[in-house]
Amino acid sequence: MPPSDEGPEPEGPPEPSSDELRRLRNRLDRLEAGAARRGPGRPLRNAAAVVLIVIAAVLSMPAVLAVWAHDQVADTDRFVATMAPLAGDSAVRDAAAKRIATTVVDKADIPSLVGQLSRAASEQGVPPRAADLIHRLSGPIDKGLTSLVHDVAHRVVSSKQFATVWTGALRASHNAFEKALSGRGGGVLGIKGDQVTVDLAPALDRVKKRLVDAGLDVAGRIPPVHTDFVVFDSPDLARYKTWFRLLGLAGDWLPLITVLIAALGVFLATGRRKALIGAALGLVVAMVVLGVALAVFRSFYLDHLPGGVSPGAAGAVYDALVRFLRQAVRAVGVLAAAVAIGAFLTGPSHPAVTVRTACGSGIAAMRRVAESAGFRAGPAERFTRRFRRPIGVAILLVAALVFAFWAHPTALVVFWFVVAVLGAFAIREFLAPGRAGDVDSRAVP
Repeated sequence: MPPSDEGPEPEGPPEPSSDELRRLRNRLDRLEAGAARRGPGRPLRNAAAVVLIVIAAVLSMPAVLAVWAHDQVADTDRFVATMAPLAGDSAVRDAAAKRIATTVVDKADIPSLVGQLSRAASEQGVPPRAADLIHRLSGPIDKGLTSLVHDVAHRVVSSKQFATVWTGALRASHNAFEKALSGRGGGVLGIKGDQVTVDLAPALDRVKKRLVDAGLDVAGRIPPVHTDFVVFDSPDLARYKTWFRLLGLAGDWLPLITVLIAALGVFLATGRRKALIGAALGLVVAMVVLGVALAVFRSFYLDHLPGGVSPGAAGAVYDALVRFLRQAVRAVGVLAAAVAIGAFLTGPSHPAVTVRTACGSGIAAMRRVAESAGFRAGPAERFTRRFRRPIGVAILLVAALVFAFWAHPTALVVFWFVVAVLGAFAIREFLAPGRAGDVDSRAVP
């Protein structure tokens, strides 16, 4: 029989393509997920996971408040950084100047001083018409001296010296602040009834000195006066003090407890990636709720101010107090959103696979360009390929540890942490680009 023109028979089935491999792996993942869903105890485990994740989301709000409260009580630098900017706020300066000037005018008793001047003129033999003129001018003289006191007070609180006095008093009295929050009071900052106050005695002494230098010697006879500037006034202050102390005590433990509860919920879930996404989104929602609550409470607080308290100054004080709290809310929200997005992109969904494939293809293209220019990874590539997964885990662990010990991270810090982690993974992929078919539906650390 003549030899066949069709060539030799194939020895075995053809090698599957990368698309076929990907489909097979997707099917295997679905089969494994189905087996997990059919496993015993799944409804109970998932129900417990949901409960734990919800508890963690709810606890995240008092946890953030606890860290903020603890920082304000235990960290002098943090406390000064919170309150010191108030010395530059125009509404606070105006309110402080008014309080100081009112105290000086009351203690100096300017109307009585003008009356004494008129009587002294009569007793010293001044012509009656001149003495009567002084008496009739008592009103303008009174207003002029009062205006002088107010002008001097405004100049004092607008000077750099006032900011120095204010900041120094805050720093020196931080221990007294802790006593005030515990109800013991004392120092420059204290609690009196339903009010949180700052003692303006140092600024008042500067006003007295300037008035004496301006020729108003009677100001020098004003005795030492501790006049209080109200920074917070509420009939519920006693209750706030109690919660503030409890939150301060919980500052070290409540965040850790919250993270552990969320981690336990994710661990119990049969679909852990979905549980992680749910836990992260729960934190995002909790931070949004907390941010809205801070804004709503600000309006409530300003609408219920007692008479005589400057709304502008009260608003500035509130904004200063919650400035770092708002930063923490934004940081936690951004971090939770980054975790949710990262967990989603490591999943088997078509959008996640598409994003990973596109990123892998782009990095592989960069590697080819680098090789055409003479780059050779050498042993680094062999090492990276061998320990690919441990390197990914190590990147995440190092990032988590550095972030855990970062003092007061902001949303911008979280953003750059995410960029650094993505950059580290990009370097790993650059040193050892994935081969055809490597980017599939499986999770990628």
